[in-house]
Amino acid sequence: MWNIILEIIPKWSVIFQAIMIFFVPFILIRMMSWANVKEDTISTRAKKAAGSIGGGVPYGEASLGSSNTKKVTKADDSVGISEESPTGASYSGQFREDLQRFKEMSTDMHDVSFRELRIGGIKLQAALIFVDGLTDKDKMDRNILKPLMDAYKVFKDPHTIPEAKDLKDILIHEIVLISEVEFTDNVKLSLQKVLFGSVVLLVEGIPEAIVLSTPKGNTRGIEEPESEAVLRGSRSGFNETLSDNTALLRRHGQSTELAMISFTVGKRMKKDLVLTYIKDIANDELVEEVKRRIRTIDIDDVQESGYVEQLIEDNSFTPFQQIQNTERPDRVMAALLEGRVAILLDGTPFALIMPVSFGMLLQSPEDYYDRWMVGSLVRLLRFLAALISMFAPALYISFLSFQPGLIPTKLAISIISSRQGVPFSVLIEALIMETSIEILREAGLRLPKPIGPAMGIVGGLIIGQAAVEAGIVSPILVIVVSVTAISSFTIPMYSAGMTLRMLRFIAMFSAAVFGLYGVVLFFLFLSAHLIKLKSFGMPYLGMFIPYKIKDWKDFIFRMPLQFLTGRPTLLKPKDPRRKG
Repeated sequence: MWNIILEIIPKWSVIFQAIMIFFVPFILIRMMSWANVKEDTISTRAKKAAGSIGGGVPYGEASLGSSNTKKVTKADDSVGISEESPTGASYSGQFREDLQRFKEMSTDMHDVSFRELRIGGIKLQAALIFVDGLTDKDKMDRNILKPLMDAYKVFKDPHTIPEAKDLKDILIHEIVLISEVEFTDNVKLSLQKVLFGSVVLLVEGIPEAIVLSTPKGNTRGIEEPESEAVLRGSRSGFNETLSDNTALLRRHGQSTELAMISFTVGKRMKKDLVLTYIKDIANDELVEEVKRRIRTIDIDDVQESGYVEQLIEDNSFTPFQQIQNTERPDRVMAALLEGRVAILLDGTPFALIMPVSFGMLLQSPEDYYDRWMVGSLVRLLRFLAALISMFAPALYISFLSFQPGLIPTKLAISIISSRQGVPFSVLIEALIMETSIEILREAGLRLPKPIGPAMGIVGGLIIGQAAVEAGIVSPILVIVVSVTAISSFTIPMYSAGMTLRMLRFIAMFSAAVFGLYGVVLFFLFLSAHLIKLKSFGMPYLGMFIPYKIKDWKDFIFRMPLQFLTGRPTLLKPKDPRRKG
């Protein structure tokens, strides 16, 4: 009797597979729900936006503390609030007292230099404060120091010292030969300006510091972006200087509608950040949402634009990037003309574009420079390569382990014969090769440029050939892994390729547990996640969900430019027409 019962009971492997089939989807759904709840719990954006927590402060929109900064340029004499001013000691107008306060504030900064002088004509005490190496000393000597010491003709009576207001006007408009001039009565803020390369001028009787912009111009030149190379198109790319990057966008074309709003981010290490968009195209709600999220940035130092990307994105529990990064000015300008917005950060050549859709990550500026048939074919190949990069090893595992009957007979016999003597399962065999390829790829990136590419090619050939001869892997797997690696190289965005490479391993494990059913289940979960995902309120699969047939003119296939008359409808641009 017990023997009959035991024969009816399925084997443990069948029971395990049944449990996994029914319970794994339930567990994954619960984990995704928990992740969303957890993200909502830890998010403090609403509190930060309300002002309870600090963050980025835009120029011209906020001024905190008892003091402020006034900015004057030679071309425009208008004065306005410029940026957040830290609290601290203020200047009194007593030269020795003010100079001593500044020296006490910079006690441990031995690179801060002081040059005392007397303004010619009235022999008024003054001092120049600067940092050697950050300040252009030739410009300072020629345009500041020499005019101050030779200022005899501007003062009518050398025995009478003008009032503070009149003295400031004389210094700015008749003596100092600097285009960008600011005033601040805060000692700490003036020290920050000095540490950025400016010169601070302290004058007897003026209860403010005069900040003169003379930063040293040793910056990297305009070079071709290495991470986004194209055969046809612009060869100019962003560099680490914010002013150069904004100038590249301005130089793209004359437009009075190109807006650039400046922010200061970083609690301890201040950095300039610029939000740019086209005023008569970008949706006002989108612009305000991006501003709100920038204000929520509360971190000591924003070292790279990747910090900004992670701090303002919609969902942190996803492998997909919801903000596009690029070094190419033409890509940024094309996005702005669609109604998107961009962020530039001082100290990094990578700009951020938002919102984005999944299709944007597989597009290249070169698609629009070639004829539409060529561009459409290349773009279609990229979408196909993305699928191969993610699912090829998983399909190989599922076919050999669970559904060998789906393989043509002759091919199945060839594969089985090639696997004779391989001591590992299909999953372990694939993991060995995929891990080796990823290690070689990472090593090629970290090695010097003349060595890296050669090492990757030679290393791949040697390891693959040696592994086949040693009987560790089969030749057919080497082909599958090679095609997968080559397909991943076709992705224009490196970060998007990283996402597909990571998901490839998850697909492989799903195939090893459930076979082809696991691959389909993984694809369905991935699709459900992408449908739910948003980038600044816009669906991540914007071309698919919701269904917008007229936006398909520039999705997988690119229609001729004559037919691309509208902007993406999901962005809700103010001007929905490109032309006509």
